[in-house]
Amino acid sequence: MNSSQVSFFTFSAYYDIGLFKYLLFTIVMCFYILILCANVFLIVVICMNRSLHEPMYIFLCSLFMNELYGSTGLYPLLLIQIFSDIHTVSAPFCYLQIFCLYTYANVEFYTLAVMSYDRYLSICCPLQYNTLMTSNKVAMLIALSWLFPFLAIVIMISLNASLQLCGNIIDRLYCDNYSLVKLACYDTTVNNVYGLIYTFIVLFGLVVLIIYTYIRILKVCFSGSKQTRRKAVSTCTPHLTSLFNFSVGCLFEIVQSRLNMSRAPMILRIFLSLYFIIFQPLCNPVVYGLNLSKIHILCRVQVVQECLGYVYNLLKNGHLKHRT
Repeated sequence: MNSSQVSFFTFSAYYDIGLFKYLLFTIVMCFYILILCANVFLIVVICMNRSLHEPMYIFLCSLFMNELYGSTGLYPLLLIQIFSDIHTVSAPFCYLQIFCLYTYANVEFYTLAVMSYDRYLSICCPLQYNTLMTSNKVAMLIALSWLFPFLAIVIMISLNASLQLCGNIIDRLYCDNYSLVKLACYDTTVNNVYGLIYTFIVLFGLVVLIIYTYIRILKVCFSGSKQTRRKAVSTCTPHLTSLFNFSVGCLFEIVQSRLNMSRAPMILRIFLSLYFIIFQPLCNPVVYGLNLSKIHILCRVQVVQECLGYVYNLLKNGHLKHRT
């Protein structure tokens, strides 16, 4: 049957857990709410404070927006599947989820690469930084880090949609590209060639860029002053933490997709499947919010102001009621 005739896909990784599904639903919902609140809060803090209208924080704002985008591409459908007795998804929604999750992963990687380039200019070329990293250049880099992945994934989805499928069973908790390609009846050479070209030319190029920038940063740190080393550590540590967490998530996703995990414990399979989309959106706001002093201070000020405003309104309303 042709892929256009496949009206739905079935997830085989779900199994009946009885009443525990309510507990699982609550836990997943709490993760989703926490991700939304943490990332929205930091976006508001960056947008509302002019002292944070610098390239590094604008790139961070783009990163936090991507966390919201990626988590929204997974959690609503995941919550529906946890509550449902029949774990199916329509073909259009499956392709839409693949588009959202893969663009999220690519935008994340592009943004982290751009941020490493920004740290390189800030630490290795401090005197020329404002000239090299202008507002127009920041806008261009952010636009490219979103538009190019969207274009690349649109091409990938178009190639997948033309495949002739011999089944509709996906052994995952959500839709992913490799699971659909494995359902193809015939040759998938075009898809494989496109994937290899994109991986080794674009993604490998970004890896080289990140490695190069940090080699230069390390050279400056070893030969520079204590102030330079302190600046490098304070601004690069959260970025390296985010990169490491992202790399671990990608590794888990590759292991889950490429290896036969049928004999692995179900808990391990669930952990590998959800690590990438749960811990990265939570890791970034926590790491950057705690380690970057400007954001940390302004977050505390924002919380104090909100608390004082809430207390003032309570006292004001209580005073008015007392007078009446």
